[in-house]
Amino acid sequence: MTNKTKLVFASGNSHKLNEIKNIIDPKITIVGMRELGFQDEIDEYGVTLDENAKIKSDFIKERFNLNCFSDDTGLEIDLLNGRPGVYSARYAGPDCSFDDNMNKVLAELNEHEVRSAQFRTVINLWWNEENYSFEGRVNGHITHTKHGENGFGYDPIFMPDGSNLTFAQMSLDEKSKFSHRARAIQKLVEFLNTKVNP
Repeated sequence: MTNKTKLVFASGNSHKLNEIKNIIDPKITIVGMRELGFQDEIDEYGVTLDENAKIKSDFIKERFNLNCFSDDTGLEIDLLNGRPGVYSARYAGPDCSFDDNMNKVLAELNEHEVRSAQFRTVINLWWNEENYSFEGRVNGHITHTKHGENGFGYDPIFMPDGSNLTFAQMSLDEKSKFSHRARAIQKLVEFLNTKVNP
């Protein structure tokens, strides 16, 4: 790619926006939906990560008619039969905080030693009137207590396989080596490389 490509990220989550800008090829300009003047939230009424990702990208595509992408991410814990999954952001109820969600997960796991889990991200892309989907995942486990101050969401209690640090103990660059979102974004970038100035 030799020319900058502009893509709208269909999210108001500044943490995700910064994380994606840190990962994605600098030749691609990522614009958050707040920069388009859209200050509301998009209703995520899907029952799977794939559905929610497409709902958000469809909304921005229909409203602004721009190339755009969205993501939906879930923490899937084996002992909890895949919960919180698609409900990860609001697992502890409406208007809950990141701490509320983590506290609920830690309480449900209690002292169980089997704490395997995975983070999974689905990206949905509208590109030149065609729709595409990409997935990234990382396996790991849930720690017994919170560790670290970085990141967001469940980062302080998720330790990826191959590391002795939680996501919240890592810098953005360190996290991108493991991150489910980074892996999905990499697939997005590889796709764009085939479409833009190949």
